[in-house]
Amino acid sequence: METAQENRTPPAAYLNLAVVTVGFTLTFWAWDLIAPLAGDYGDRLGLSSFQQSLLVAVPVLVGSLGRVPVGALTDRYGARLMFPLVSALTIVPVLLLVPTRDSYPATLAVAFLLGIGGTTFAIGVPLVNSWFPPERRGFGLGVFGMGMGGVALSGYFTPRIARHGENLPFLVVAAALAVYALLAAALVRDRPDRPMPTAPLGRRLAGAGRLRVTWELSALYAIGFGGIVAFGVYLPTYLKTWYGLTPTDAGTKAAGFALLTVVFRPFGGWLADRVHPAVVTSAALGCVALLAVVQAFDPALDPVGTICLLCIAAGLGTASGSVFALVSQVTPQPQVGSVTGIVGAVGGLGGFVPPLVMGAVYAAEDSYSIGFMLLSDLALAGCVYAYGRMRTVRPAVAESGAESGAGAGAGAGAVRTR
Repeated sequence: METAQENRTPPAAYLNLAVVTVGFTLTFWAWDLIAPLAGDYGDRLGLSSFQQSLLVAVPVLVGSLGRVPVGALTDRYGARLMFPLVSALTIVPVLLLVPTRDSYPATLAVAFLLGIGGTTFAIGVPLVNSWFPPERRGFGLGVFGMGMGGVALSGYFTPRIARHGENLPFLVVAAALAVYALLAAALVRDRPDRPMPTAPLGRRLAGAGRLRVTWELSALYAIGFGGIVAFGVYLPTYLKTWYGLTPTDAGTKAAGFALLTVVFRPFGGWLADRVHPAVVTSAALGCVALLAVVQAFDPALDPVGTICLLCIAAGLGTASGSVFALVSQVTPQPQVGSVTGIVGAVGGLGGFVPPLVMGAVYAAEDSYSIGFMLLSDLALAGCVYAYGRMRTVRPAVAESGAESGAGAGAGAGAVRTR
């Protein structure tokens, strides 16, 4: 009876999950504000394909790297402080997009700052992980991951709002972030009994970095989530350049792609609660590998290309949800933020490189086929590794290794949660 009581999900878990999912959605919208307007920037400023790719990739890079310190700071100070703080800070670069629209160097600098919005992922994961019992964490993290829908919202609404005023999308998002920051400050609560590490930030990150599973999970997440981010920021450009769609139509289809990843991420987490997460990840990445080969042969958009892209979205969404279900299984609670920061950073970096590669390949070869073949190769490698290696990882072994690593990096802060 006591065990059942301990494993029961408290009502506060669902309230916190709802609030941080909304915040994740809004900050992801802000993080992706430039991508749906990349074509407009390119036409107005006379940018090359590579310059457009760089413009949409820079926020991804900064947001990814920023997850490492933000995740570790969340371990120390909690999501109650970090979520409203980061949400409020994101308002600054969003507003700075207004006066910099006519200057490529200035917009690029603001895009760098806009990466702040992408760090909230590393705040929400440890919060959700602490509130939900192990058998429900895959579901909870999958629901939180639906905040990736901010990319879909951005792709669909940003160009449409821009029709009524070129600066209006930035003002709308900034206002929404301001309201949300106040809401988060009032409602987000850390679990009262969450373990708090006392070791310095550098030592805790070093301890998490010494764990083998940190880098194994990072590689898998770089394929799953990195693929989502890469498609989210570059798909409008791809559809506009290769299939000749208008910016609005390209943004709409890109929003549909992102929406499907959002739907399938909690499905991946839910399935990982019932089947080993590594098996789910392997199957999902195997599907992505096959469909990327089909897309590499440049099929007609309707219907083959559309079906391929949507199925790739489903596979990537499922994989990203199942990988973080695996993270929650093999990482001790005091280190979840630090490990999440590293895994999330590498995953985001997985989304930084492909847009640059796609832009460079298209400029050199006038084709995107090589880019899709590279995606297929990476997905196939992840499929094989997830099934061959990660199925054999046992939580107890991983926790033991984590504790020893944390002992060097976090002292007494690293304890077994069960």
